[in-house]
Amino acid sequence: MKQLKFALAPQNRWFNHAHTRGAIAASTSRVRGAFAGALMATLLCASIATAAPGRTAERLLVKPKRHLSEEAVQATFAAHGATQRHALHPLNVRVLHVPEGRLAGVLEALRNNPEIEFVEPDEVVAPATVPNDTYYSKEWHLPIISAPAAWDLTTGSSSVIIAILDTGVDGTHPELAAKMLPGWNFYDNNSDTRDVYGHGTAVAGTAAATSNNGSGVASVAWGCKLLPIRITDVDGYATYSTIANGLTYAADHGARVANVSFRASESSTVASAAQYFQSKGGVVTVAAGNESTFISAADNPYVLTVSATDSSDAIASFSNTGNIIDLAAPGVSLYTTTRGGSYGLATGTSFAAPTVAGAAALVISANPALSGAQVQDLLKQSADDLGVPGHDTSYGYGRLNVYKAVRAALGGTSGGDTTAPTVTITSPSAGDTLSGTVTINVNAADSVGVTKIGLYINDKSVATSASAPGVFTWDTTQWADGTYTLLARANDAANNLGASAAVTVNVLNTTAGPDTIAPTVEITSPADGTTVGRYVEVYVEASDDVGVARVELYVDGKLYSSSSSSAPVFNWNTRKLTRGRHTLRAQAYDAAGNKGASGTVAIYK
Repeated sequence: MKQLKFALAPQNRWFNHAHTRGAIAASTSRVRGAFAGALMATLLCASIATAAPGRTAERLLVKPKRHLSEEAVQATFAAHGATQRHALHPLNVRVLHVPEGRLAGVLEALRNNPEIEFVEPDEVVAPATVPNDTYYSKEWHLPIISAPAAWDLTTGSSSVIIAILDTGVDGTHPELAAKMLPGWNFYDNNSDTRDVYGHGTAVAGTAAATSNNGSGVASVAWGCKLLPIRITDVDGYATYSTIANGLTYAADHGARVANVSFRASESSTVASAAQYFQSKGGVVTVAAGNESTFISAADNPYVLTVSATDSSDAIASFSNTGNIIDLAAPGVSLYTTTRGGSYGLATGTSFAAPTVAGAAALVISANPALSGAQVQDLLKQSADDLGVPGHDTSYGYGRLNVYKAVRAALGGTSGGDTTAPTVTITSPSAGDTLSGTVTINVNAADSVGVTKIGLYINDKSVATSASAPGVFTWDTTQWADGTYTLLARANDAANNLGASAAVTVNVLNTTAGPDTIAPTVEITSPADGTTVGRYVEVYVEASDDVGVARVELYVDGKLYSSSSSSAPVFNWNTRKLTRGRHTLRAQAYDAAGNKGASGTVAIYK
């Protein structure tokens, strides 16, 4: 019987109170000058005073096509009894006053006019929901997946149940107690679902902790209920059979979402249970795992397998990748609930998965008639495509976007901006050979405005710009000679995402014959002679005159794990080791195949 450990992050267990990675930065633009300030205040008052949020005043926003003369534009408006009040000149968007009671008719007529690029009501909108929880300002992951905008549409229905298949859940936690339903313990075969390890409480809080209550943390699906199902022993290990039993139990007890923060997507038994859960209208989310491993197994169509991203939208160094990946979601330093009524930071695909589970619960709350397969498809289709265009083995269909998914579940775009920016890498050109420090130029344009440009090299996020055009500097001497693919992506204010065509270039800095210099590599932690516990973080640093291609960690002379990073952190589980002395050694390779080795580090268990 195969035992599974939950998707543990390469940090001290699953939480870390000492550091917060990622921050929410806010900026405020100011209108300079007393006259400009007074004018802006007047315009704002005129815009919002006539209608409550969610309704529209008798105004339309219209963008005529550029070739029309001003005379023709005004004649078109007059023909419908509309009057132009003012214009947003840089955008060529006109603000029209429409006679009372005629808004719908004029809107429809202008939408059918081929000389009009777009028309929409001048809707009054409230600010995106911002919860008042103590730690919300540090929960970088919620804004990055557009959760505040989604909460304007739904914060989750109490009739939607999220099953947490884990180590149990602390049902006395003040942010979880009111949401708990009676569950089951498949390890002891009883109704005691108390958390025996701590992992399940953190997972539950990530998905659906009570929010906007002036304390603690905010979660993705505030209003949804939790069904605790314990599937592990006291050390946090589960089996395929307990996971399958948990899924069928959850399906039969009304859960519409089930979260499994274990690496279980490859099991046929789990797939069969997930298929049963999906047939009952449900969605199963599964963690990809944290071994920095590429998983070649085929995709499991009955689950959403989730990789982890950091606050820069890069795939976390520990996250598994592969054909099984469906979505990516934040999974580094997320504030959540901890056993005993407190809060802490959690890292790992264990917490990326319940972030998606919460999103699935919001989608179902918005449209309960959707089938499980339809919810899966909506989450995939609405994701922000951050990897190679289309599905890829790192981000799957993209990084989760809760707002787009909920908006799609409600049957449309809410009349908002749905046009993605156009993005082009203007230099270098495809096929160019580069050396030294080079400049990468990116043009981006949007009907409203570009808010972010990101540069990716071989599917890794390397730099961002807050405005267009983007000008990036690339020191190619820090990269091994070889072929690289450049890609740029741009977001607009509505979080629509556009991508450039891929540009393949060659890097060649080595001109004095073949590379014969081996990398240097060192194990920096743990120190020689250290006595370790069950979970150990092994820190390795490697360097090379051209570039490090791979670092390997050996335990007692046998390969334990490898990484493409030059400074990897290996999460070492010593559970199966005998007591006594053991050895660690690292090896590093460059692109030319040169190998360097560290000294041997002795540790004691």
